[in-house]
Amino acid sequence: MHKSSVRGIVLSIAVLLSITFTVVPSYAEEIDVTSIALEETTIIELTNEQNEDINTFRIWVSSDFNFKSFKTEKGWVGEKTPQGVIVFTSSEPIKKGESVKFGVKTDKVNSGINWKALDSKNKQIDTGKVLPKELSKVTQNPDNGQVEKSTGPSISAESIFRIVPEKPNIGSSIRVTGDKFGVSQEFDFYINSKKIGSFVTDKDGHFMTTMKIPEEQKADRADFIIKDKEGEEKKLSLRIGEIPNRIPPENIKLTVQGIPNIVHRGDLLEIFGTGSPGKGISITITSPDGEVIRTRTTEVDSKGNWELEPLLVPLDRPFGKYMGVISDGKQNESISWTIESDKVIIITPTSLKFEPGEIIRFNGTALPNKSIELVLEDPLGTEIFSDIIEIDESGSIEFEFPTTQSTAEGTYTLIATQEKKKELIFVGLGQLPTIPVNLEFDKLNYKSGDSAIISLTGKASEIINLLIIDPSDKPKGESQSIKLAADGRASITLDLKGYATGVYTAVISKGGEQSEEIFTVGLLTGSGEININTTKLSYHTGDPILILGNTAPNVLLTVTMTDPDGKIVKTKETFSNKNGKISEGSFRIPSDGKSGTWTLKATSGSNFDNTDIEVQAVATEGMIVSITEGADIPGYGKTVNISIVGAQQTVQIEIIGENNNVIEELSFPASKSGEIKQPWIVPKDTEPGIYTIKAKDAFNSAETTFEIK
Repeated sequence: MHKSSVRGIVLSIAVLLSITFTVVPSYAEEIDVTSIALEETTIIELTNEQNEDINTFRIWVSSDFNFKSFKTEKGWVGEKTPQGVIVFTSSEPIKKGESVKFGVKTDKVNSGINWKALDSKNKQIDTGKVLPKELSKVTQNPDNGQVEKSTGPSISAESIFRIVPEKPNIGSSIRVTGDKFGVSQEFDFYINSKKIGSFVTDKDGHFMTTMKIPEEQKADRADFIIKDKEGEEKKLSLRIGEIPNRIPPENIKLTVQGIPNIVHRGDLLEIFGTGSPGKGISITITSPDGEVIRTRTTEVDSKGNWELEPLLVPLDRPFGKYMGVISDGKQNESISWTIESDKVIIITPTSLKFEPGEIIRFNGTALPNKSIELVLEDPLGTEIFSDIIEIDESGSIEFEFPTTQSTAEGTYTLIATQEKKKELIFVGLGQLPTIPVNLEFDKLNYKSGDSAIISLTGKASEIINLLIIDPSDKPKGESQSIKLAADGRASITLDLKGYATGVYTAVISKGGEQSEEIFTVGLLTGSGEININTTKLSYHTGDPILILGNTAPNVLLTVTMTDPDGKIVKTKETFSNKNGKISEGSFRIPSDGKSGTWTLKATSGSNFDNTDIEVQAVATEGMIVSITEGADIPGYGKTVNISIVGAQQTVQIEIIGENNNVIEELSFPASKSGEIKQPWIVPKDTEPGIYTIKAKDAFNSAETTFEIK
């Protein structure tokens, strides 16, 4: 195996290896794991001294620490799970007598790193904990390659930074970017005396980060300050504006927005406008035959703005032209719109607002006799459930998601994709939903000089900001403001002339909301050998799949998943990064998938590679419970996903520790299809170990074990 240096997070491996040091070994009998540390950075070396090959190496720290970044040697791929575990894998195993190094950076100086080594079948070979030996702070002289004490300042007269946009408002997100600061060092960011966040510079002393101006910040001139650990600082003074109020409070005309000319069944409408402060507003809607079908009322606030509760266009609403009259008692405004049918996917929630503990239900229609992918995202945009289902000849769809009293409240988004059609469906938990900002490109890869078409969605007539980040994480020009149309949509053309080859990120923001989308420029196909693998060899239906691999840098690939009958279940275009690494996590075994050998194939031009996995379909008789790793939810902590099939009525669940103590008791209603898919928030004081989950309804019971790392 080729061993190249791991480029350091604070220091390079080359620097660390040129120092004489003492390491503290772990106490594994046949695998030697040692480490050295400099402040928050740790270099771990694994040496295989036994006969079994090592294909996977997992590391994690206690709940008081978090991994911020990591580096691997060539041939290895690292992936950080939502639970904070870093999983290093390689298609070329570590054989007896060989070693490999990994570099990691934590959010503070760690007191030890837990590790676990596994073979090609994910069988545990050994586990332990390594205690890092702290080194003095050093750097490398670029002229002679010699190691010397770091004497350069963290912040100098040449250090510069800027804020994007230059006229920020209260509660808005800002991009902070700077150059010529101390290399690979951590800094704190302040607004006046209030610390807003922290960031780390790269090996060139550059940084880019996103911060949010607090809602309680006063609208006035403020100092934006960057401080190092010694208290040295760099300051920039800017004026922070009020939350924009486009309309003065006097002599305000009655207006209405939020209803486009063309409306579809299943659309969510956010109707709003202006009027005289304190006035009551009523809106009356009549059908094509003149029948009054809806009446809504609200009040104008002190700033002259009013807004109705969101309206959902029912699936059975007749097609045709509708009229609306808005009145404040003195002024009247008339509007009209037409309900048409050109949507392929029409799905709505059975209610716009559900309460925690209720089952969120969706139903609708899509193209018959074709598969559809459903992805449910929580209010933070984290995927909490996804599935690929086969639609029968009726074209009807039903989807359910049980919640608990502890499920996070906010707007949930169901993303439904069938062939090349995609629809976003919004529903509220504990509150009415709001339409988030979203963007989508017309394709993944472009030639330099092409024009990219970007589709934007959000609230009608709102103004959003678009910023492009280049492959080196620097802004590509200034951000631009875009006003959405009356239907909450906009389409812009992005000229890619002068764009270098690489992976770019488009960021749109509105106030404190932000959404990102990746696109690539100049990526080619058919360049270099392809190697792919999965993180495990055996899966159950409904399980997610993480595909890892390597090929030449900046290569465009197509990944397909085929079932045992040879049917292509999913195709996805993806790419390798500038280091040639492949990482694709959007694949999942359908809940109704067949048992047998499934094939994943990555193709780029004439080059390709296959990897097979074994899938075990869930039995239809009796109850089966399974556990998968879940997302790490800010403010709540780690989660695991509980999946139960074959259940009837209400299911009682016990989670039991290694000493047979009951950690938690839960209760969920099963869906009509006998399923429960529910995340469980792991208590913060839960110790790592093997746990048991027992499920029981009025007729059956089931149990399984799972590991908390």
